[in-house]
Amino acid sequence: MENINWIAVVLAAASTLVIGFVWYNPKTFGNAWMESVGLSEDDIKNSNMALIFGLSFVLAMVVAYKLSGGAYHHGEDDRTVLHGAFHGSLYALYFALPVLITNSLFERRSFKGILINSGYWLLCFAAMGAVLYGVAGAGY
Repeated sequence: MENINWIAVVLAAASTLVIGFVWYNPKTFGNAWMESVGLSEDDIKNSNMALIFGLSFVLAMVVAYKLSGGAYHHGEDDRTVLHGAFHGSLYALYFALPVLITNSLFERRSFKGILINSGYWLLCFAAMGAVLYGVAGAGY
């Protein structure tokens, strides 16, 4: 554990919140997403957003921690933003998205909702990989 660059892990996890603020904004995909999951603006306003964002950040830290291991196992020439985004995308395509889509299918989510959530997570994993690989020594 002594080789982990915790600043890079925190930044990678925080990137998911930043992307989420933009991705799920009403001016981008927010209204379409709310419609796809059957939520209203009142539902959002009346929820415990501190708990939701707090737990989301903790869970993003878990993902970023695991992704950071890949950065360490590559040589310094491969620890680039682009290479990290590639590996982050692969993690999303092989692990996160199949689970997310399977759950969404059983929950009878709309195709639009599945695309919105899948696109978000694909972008988040790519961003986390980019941050982690782009920071030298980010792995464990």
